[in-house]
Amino acid sequence: MAIVVQLDVMLARRKVRSRELAEHVGITEANLSLLKQGKVKGVRFDTLERICEYLQCQPGDLLAWQPDDGSAAG
Repeated sequence: MAIVVQLDVMLARRKVRSRELAEHVGITEANLSLLKQGKVKGVRFDTLERICEYLQCQPGDLLAWQPDDGSAAG
């Protein structure tokens, strides 16, 4: 996976529980868990916006690009 979700890191930094965030965002804890694990294919911008609002962070604080092993540029 080239995009790495770092939501668990931000939750720890902000000392926020997954349950609190899920309630604010309006998604289930199960779906939030899947997002934290990077097991989703996409995330809606309004969901991302609510997460960032609650955690007072930027989308780039939650998502990082990491090259796949063996990938070549160009």
